[in-house]
Amino acid sequence: MKSYKLSEAEDLLIGIKGTPEREEYEFELKTELIGDMIKKVRKDRKLTQAQLGELVGVKKAQISRLENNTKNVTIETIIRIFNAMKAEVNFHVQL
Repeated sequence: MKSYKLSEAEDLLIGIKGTPEREEYEFELKTELIGDMIKKVRKDRKLTQAQLGELVGVKKAQISRLENNTKNVTIETIIRIFNAMKAEVNFHVQL
């Protein structure tokens, strides 16, 4: 049985970097990480989803959807959420 590195398996199963399939996979992975970060920071700040929603001006259900990795999220919403929790946000753009 041949073993593969994760990057090799991704190339074989999902597609090489730059293909539409791989780009979608990478985007979904990053979106999932953002949801996990929101949840972690919220819990670190000892806030409920309802309390965070009040700080941001959205309903508890939207916070729940974001934490559970909804793909329909804007950068503005992400920034508002982290600002409400007094967390620093940095974006790295590479061309």
